[in-house]
Amino acid sequence: MKKTTLAVAIGLLLVGNSALAKSAPLTVEQRLQLLEERLVSAENRALSAEREVQELKSQQTVDRKELKAVQENTVVRSETPKSETANNATAPALSLSGYGDLKIYGDVEFNMDAESKRGTLTKLNEDNTTEQWDMDGRILIGFDGMRKLADGRFAGFSIQPLADMYGTMNLDDAYFHFGQENDWKVKVGRFEAFDMFPLNQDTFVEHSGNTANDLYTDGQGYIYMMKEGRGRSDAGGNFLLSKQIDNWYFELNSLIEDGSTLFADSDNVNADGRTYHGREMDKERNVIYMRPVISWSPMKELSFSAAMESNVINNAYGYTNSKGEFVDQSDRTGYGLTMTWDGKKTDPENGVTFNLNTAYMDADNEEDFTAGANALWRNFELGYIYAHNKIDDFENMVCDDDCIITDEGAYDIHTIHASYLIQNVMDMNNFNIYLGTYWSKIESDEKISSNDDRYGARVRFKYYF
Repeated sequence: MKKTTLAVAIGLLLVGNSALAKSAPLTVEQRLQLLEERLVSAENRALSAEREVQELKSQQTVDRKELKAVQENTVVRSETPKSETANNATAPALSLSGYGDLKIYGDVEFNMDAESKRGTLTKLNEDNTTEQWDMDGRILIGFDGMRKLADGRFAGFSIQPLADMYGTMNLDDAYFHFGQENDWKVKVGRFEAFDMFPLNQDTFVEHSGNTANDLYTDGQGYIYMMKEGRGRSDAGGNFLLSKQIDNWYFELNSLIEDGSTLFADSDNVNADGRTYHGREMDKERNVIYMRPVISWSPMKELSFSAAMESNVINNAYGYTNSKGEFVDQSDRTGYGLTMTWDGKKTDPENGVTFNLNTAYMDADNEEDFTAGANALWRNFELGYIYAHNKIDDFENMVCDDDCIITDEGAYDIHTIHASYLIQNVMDMNNFNIYLGTYWSKIESDEKISSNDDRYGARVRFKYYF
């Protein structure tokens, strides 16, 4: 490099000397001095360029080391001593089939609850008590497999086992799906279909079950929320077809299950199992709920959805009357409308999410209407649900733990719920705490044994991994 620099310097000197010769002649000493200065300047520039090259190489080395460290931290490590595996035919390894992506994830959800001694809207306690001061929760581990082709076709699965605080294993979702991305899809297994009664930040609302089972508690009032044919049942499975056309979404879900599991175990002292309108039910065959949904999104934040759900199998379950005749109680058809404004899609920080929901159920000797509104701004959510039950036929019954509805008539249920999210606990963006509360009351003009209000509060710990 020094020889190259010297040649460049001599060339520049000769050019400069030619120009200077025209103006004023230089002595030999001046020319040597000028040559030396230019040579020193050229060497300094060469050294500076060399330092920059070395710094760049050094930075690349650091980057490679950091990348290697990240890769090492994500490698599945073995804690077995090398001496233990030295005689293995091959080194221990985690192998995948290579057909597609496999995602492993999960979340922790534990709750501390406190509720009034006057009971809840629907008694979901296994021991049928009416007061609660307890803890519950579960840990979910999810496994999602997906294979996508270059043209957008895909197939995959999801399974989400749960381990709860009481030492039992359960299951959230377990399904297989395939189709064309942003076009059509087929889905079969255990899952929940389109939500037609969204509650926003649903932390603690004692209304009805969150699956297709135990939604209706006889004698306690019913808040119908378009969930009977939605799925995630413990007694059956779903088969769903969906289609996306521009800003229109179409879905048809079918739920095949033991329809009597819609009703929770009864406190009726005259019955050994599930009751409806005071009568113990007998199952004849499985039900098939058909649940079509249409959703339209005229703009990114706004959507309108309409749906119905209906059992299409006659004489699926019912009771035997005093004449020995089977009376069908499985005729149930529901309708729902919902409007959603999700301002967080365009303004995640200050956007408002608002839901307006309505649902109507026409069932055997019963009509149920529900309307609700809720709003979420930043981390605070507030909502109200109104339900009206009209029962035309009811057989007298006596409950171990006093029932509220014991006769025909009209009943109104008012529920207020609220929640607040504490984000990024301990500066961890995967650790949140939710504070939730509700108040509910059932009323009737005359035919009601109790109109006491019910209320509760919850602290929920939520951790994602």
